Amino acid sequence: MDRLTWLGHSTVLIEAGGARLLTDPLLRHRVVHLRRHAAVPTLPERLDAVLVSHLHHDHLHAPSLRALGAEAPLIVPQGAGSSRTVRSLRREVRELAPGDSIAVAGVRVHAVPAVHDGRRHPFGAEGPAVGFVVQGARRVYFAGDTELFDGMRTIADGGLDAALLPVWGWGPRLGPGHMDPDEAARAAQLLQPALAIPIHWGTYLPLGAGRRLGHLLDDPGRAFAEHVARRAPEVRVSVLAPGQRLEL
Repeated sequence: MDRLTWLGHSTVLIEAGGARLLTDPLLRHRVVHLRRHAAVPTLPERLDAVLVSHLHHDHLHAPSLRALGAEAPLIVPQGAGSSRTVRSLRREVRELAPGDSIAVAGVRVHAVPAVHDGRRHPFGAEGPAVGFVVQGARRVYFAGDTELFDGMRTIADGGLDAALLPVWGWGPRLGPGHMDPDEAARAAQLLQPALAIPIHWGTYLPLGAGRRLGHLLDDPGRAFAEHVARRAPEVRVSVLAPGQRLEL
């Protein structure tokens, strides 16, 4: 049975064709200056691979990865395997550049482009960012972090059963390399998936900002659904709560 479970932020358990893949694991109550406003999920069992889109702390989170154990290989953008953080994890690492793919437990994982500065630190060495398409009987696109870009049209070649699209972040403003709800709806318009699910929202807020920014735990997902209804009414939207599961 193919299904998707959103565990909050950009963490999604993709179960497809018998494979179990986890994206950008962030599974702690506290992450630097951010506090989780949803239950911390139970650690998924038996993973076949962990997909990491880029090196930012909220996507490559070392404590969460260590908690998962080292059995499942880490699939990262080309060049990211040499980062100090990735090397410190002491686990099998496979690097993919956009256009590359790898077989994992009966499905194929394709790396696709993303427009995002994926450096671990603002003044560090250049860090690549990618998205992933998981292809079995169905095709699922995980965007990671990215701006809207015309090349998204080619990601949809062959059709998409589901697109996991970032619609916000964790603070009151978005910097370059991110999409707001309307931009994510425009991405859905380009991609034309059968189903779109908003991610990268509604989970973490800065410490002490719950009252001031609490609307960000609800508004981005709802706004995304409204914008998709206007821009791409043929695309079905499911706005999940952290921990909610959806069968494909």
